[in-house]
Amino acid sequence: MVMAGGGFRFGYYLGIHAALCELQEEPDLLLASCGGAIAAAIIQALPDDAARKAWIASPEMHEFWRGLKSNRHASLSASLAGAVKRKFFVRGVDVIPDVFNDYLFEIPENLPLPAAPENPKKAVAIIAGKLLFDESEVGQARGERKLFAETVFCDTRTAALLADMRSPLADAAMGENAISPQLITRQGVPVAEAVRASVSDMFYFRCHSYLSENYIGGVIDLFPIEVARRLSHRLIMERKGMYEGVFALPALRAVLGIDGNQRLRHVLKQPADMWVDTSDMRKALASPQIEKKLAWQKNKIELLAPESYADYLKMIEAQWQYGYGKAMEGNAREPQGILGS
Repeated sequence: MVMAGGGFRFGYYLGIHAALCELQEEPDLLLASCGGAIAAAIIQALPDDAARKAWIASPEMHEFWRGLKSNRHASLSASLAGAVKRKFFVRGVDVIPDVFNDYLFEIPENLPLPAAPENPKKAVAIIAGKLLFDESEVGQARGERKLFAETVFCDTRTAALLADMRSPLADAAMGENAISPQLITRQGVPVAEAVRASVSDMFYFRCHSYLSENYIGGVIDLFPIEVARRLSHRLIMERKGMYEGVFALPALRAVLGIDGNQRLRHVLKQPADMWVDTSDMRKALASPQIEKKLAWQKNKIELLAPESYADYLKMIEAQWQYGYGKAMEGNAREPQGILGS
C-alpha cells in the first residue's frame, strides 16, 4: 500500500488501513512519504488499529502539534514575496536552493512516535530526497547539475528488489530537472530518522540531517507507483487531488524542477489493483484541522492545531472515518488507471 503524503491529515491512513484489515486486504508492505510516513511508522509499531488510533488521539500528540513554532527568522512579508517570485518569475532550478534556512516552521528532531519493534511483522519503506550539495553551495548556479537523489529507507529484502532501479523522475517525460537518475536505498536507518527525513518538505521545514547526509522530504516522489509495482504483486494506490497552483506547484518547480501535476497525471494513467480516491480530501477535511494562519501584526505565518483537546479529537475522528469510508468505496471499484491509457 502506498501512503502518499497526507500532510497533517495523515490520520486518514489509519482509517484506510483499518478498512483493509476488515476486507482481508491488509498490506504487508507500506511505502510511505511525508505525513504518510508518520502513519506507516505507527502502524508498524503498534499491534492493532485501536491502539494506533489511540496513539494519534492522545493528549501528548495534541500537545506536540500545538507546540510547533514559526521559524523566528522567517517573516510573513519575506515568505509571501518568495512565493510571488516562485509563482511568476522562476521557471526552473537555476541556482542551488536554500533548503537549510528558507523555511517557515520549526519541528523537533524527535517526533512523537512509538518505539519501533525489534522484529516488525510489517515492512515499511519510506521515501525522502538526499541532498547532493552542502550548505556552502547554496545560491551558486546549478547549470545541469543534479541536486537531489530519490532515497528509499527500507529493509534488505526491499533494497534487493530495488537494486539498479532508476528514479521514475529521471524519465524523459518529466523533462530536465534537478533529480538524479540514481535511486538510492538505505538500510539500517532507524524508522524515526527515516520519518523525520520524509516530513522535511522544502519551505515548510528545514532539511533533516542524519549522520553526514541531509534530506528533504518525500515530496521528491510523492506518488511512487513505479517503486510500488517493483515491490509488489498487488498494489493499493491513492488517487490524490491535483496540486494547487499558487504555492505548491511553484515550490516544486523552483527546488526540484518538476511539474507536480504532470507527474500526477502520469501516475493516474498507470494500473493499480485498488484505487482509494482521496482527491476531495481538502474539502472533506476542512475544519478543524492543523492549518496555516497569516498573523499580520506579528509578520509571521503560524501553524495552528485545534486549541481544545475536544476539537482535536473531532479532527482525528473525522480523518479516521474519512479514510475508512474511502477504502470501503475503493474496494467496490474495478481496478484500472484512473485517467485511462
